[in-house]
Amino acid sequence: MDSERKAKFRRIIEPLVIFAFLATIYGVYHLRRESRRENNDLLEKADSFYNTILVYQGKDGLRRMVFGFDQKHYFECIHNPADLMEMKQRYMQLMTLGVLYDPQPATALSIGMGGGKVSSYLLATMPQLQYTEVELDPDVVRLAKKYFDYKDTPRRTAVIDDGRKFLMGSPQHFDLIMLDAYRGPFVPFHLLTTEFYREVKKHLSPSGVVVQNIDSGTLLFDSTIATLHQAFDQTEVYSTGENIVAIAYDGPRKSADELNLRAKNLDAQYHFRYSLGDMLHGRTFPTIKAETKPLTDDFAPVDTLNAIAIHNRKMDSDSR
Repeated sequence: MDSERKAKFRRIIEPLVIFAFLATIYGVYHLRRESRRENNDLLEKADSFYNTILVYQGKDGLRRMVFGFDQKHYFECIHNPADLMEMKQRYMQLMTLGVLYDPQPATALSIGMGGGKVSSYLLATMPQLQYTEVELDPDVVRLAKKYFDYKDTPRRTAVIDDGRKFLMGSPQHFDLIMLDAYRGPFVPFHLLTTEFYREVKKHLSPSGVVVQNIDSGTLLFDSTIATLHQAFDQTEVYSTGENIVAIAYDGPRKSADELNLRAKNLDAQYHFRYSLGDMLHGRTFPTIKAETKPLTDDFAPVDTLNAIAIHNRKMDSDSR
């Protein structure tokens, strides 16, 4: 075949190959999309004041709480009704490491609730723990109770409020404060600033610890770590790959030997489903770049409540 005929052949065949490739990709995407629809039954959709919330029942037996935002779905909670102690999401498992950092954790606060999996797990595992859960959206609490085996007990109180407003009006102190107030892809800005972490510190017991879930893909990731690092003497991180669980506290850095011994004792005493000792091996320490500036409020103190309301507004969402 001479060069001219070869060139003509390529001009004919190459578009066909490209078309076949694109058709295959589309077919795989279409099949996966249809598979997701077929394998999940929508139990309930709630268009609340703050979120578009969907609850799915999967053919795999799992229930999922999903926030719809900008034509995407963000998993808030994955729940197995047949195994109430199972936590499918790795970052939730890692958040339980917070109990290692206080000698005797008795009181815990969570800002952001989802399906309440972490609090349910810790309350079932550690009988001395008292838990306060603060959630902005009343529909999240309602759906957690309806579909995710979330129950009010004498040891757990659910409060409908913005986390920062709650702290501003509360005299309570806590040994463990967990921050996981995601609304789809983002955390409201007023829950990420230096001024917010100062408020958090006011409500920590002297040996208390803060545990925060941070999406490693967010544009504010480095700034969030820098802000935590500025607010507390120590900042440590544990990674799932997609999420970072940051642990922050004051005082000298806890040694590996100290934490390993405590993990061994707590695992033996409470029989944690997800071994604290095993998860502790992922402990690392972040490097804060000099050019990364901590986040600060974009409003004056007198405008705090107005700014909180603005940051909590419902964003454009898509429930498909």
